[in-house]
Amino acid sequence: MADPGHTATAPAPRRPSRRALTLVSAPLVALVVVGYVGDALAPTLVDTHPAWLIALNARNRNLVLASNYLDAWTFYGIGIVRLLVSDPLFFLLGYWFGDAAVKWMERRTKTWGTMLRQAEGWYAKYAYPIIFVAPNNIVCLFAGAAGMPLRAFFAVNLAGTVFRLWIIRRFGEAFDGPIDSIVGWVGDNRLPLLVISILAVVVSIALEAKRGESEVQALTRIDTDLPGGDGDGAGGGTGDSAPAGERGGADGDR
Repeated sequence: MADPGHTATAPAPRRPSRRALTLVSAPLVALVVVGYVGDALAPTLVDTHPAWLIALNARNRNLVLASNYLDAWTFYGIGIVRLLVSDPLFFLLGYWFGDAAVKWMERRTKTWGTMLRQAEGWYAKYAYPIIFVAPNNIVCLFAGAAGMPLRAFFAVNLAGTVFRLWIIRRFGEAFDGPIDSIVGWVGDNRLPLLVISILAVVVSIALEAKRGESEVQALTRIDTDLPGGDGDGAGGGTGDSAPAGERGGADGDR
């Protein structure tokens, strides 16, 4: 995958030490877990602790429902941090492992694997607009694998995230009445909805594990599933890792 905007090919994949890889994978596992908690507890948080809801899981629906119950500083502050926190970590995985990281992402999301590989072609042509519009996990990983300049990645990612939150904020204001009705209905039916949401999360995790697509499992095995995660810290790619310049991306909840 060539670096968009540059004629030179992306740098060859680097091999991190086991400690460096753990420093990336451990926060990602924690973010997945708190995301599950946010989904499960959403009915109890949406009207009582909306800031906690978007801090745990900043899904679009949570941002929409919480927007009118938070002041602008809280909404944008928590929203930006929560949406951006995982992006540099996936960028690093792509930067370290190149095409091997893309293949790893395809394996851990088998349902979307073919689509992800096709999306690489779009990313190669429209990298910056894609990062602005949809800076999700896979797009950030592709950016690292392509050798995109770090400053450019952060600048476009931040701008796109702020714009997304601004759109959601305006949407919340435009549909204030219907959103209040939905939040009120959730509050009136909190207990049954809480039970349903917890069961839905548990079933979702079980189905992912059965299909071999569990995010937590994939991230905890990352040091063995990706070449170079063996703690030797040597440079250069191995295994199925192809030169980063031979590639072209998109995923996630965002």
